Amino acid sequence: MLLVKTKLGISPLHGIGLFAAQFIPKDTVTWEYSPDFDTSYEEGDVARMHHAVKEQFLRYAYFDNALCRYVLCFDDQRFINHSSESPNILSTVRRDVAARDIYEGEELVCDYNCYDKNYIRFEVNRLT
Repeated sequence: MLLVKTKLGISPLHGIGLFAAQFIPKDTVTWEYSPDFDTSYEEGDVARMHHAVKEQFLRYAYFDNALCRYVLCFDDQRFINHSSESPNILSTVRRDVAARDIYEGEELVCDYNCYDKNYIRFEVNRLT
């Protein structure tokens, strides 16, 4: 669940992106996994999805090894984009924190590999 004000916008990295709608000081928790808010799915659930649904789902979901489930953020957190070179968000499986001061209008980006060890950009066949 997002804990800071954000908005969606056009990203120079990848289509739609998540942007700060407020100043976010360094070390601010920006997102936390909430099992009452975010949804999670077992691998079998995903394997049974129609291929078009699975493709869309895997664009936005991540795999939580501790839960052994795919997590799909309910809110706009699912639009956070990947940057392994200059992430301004430090991510774990259950929490995101601002790596530095983030200014209003700046895109929030994280390194997907920090929380999804199975991350392969747009890989749809990992469950087939």
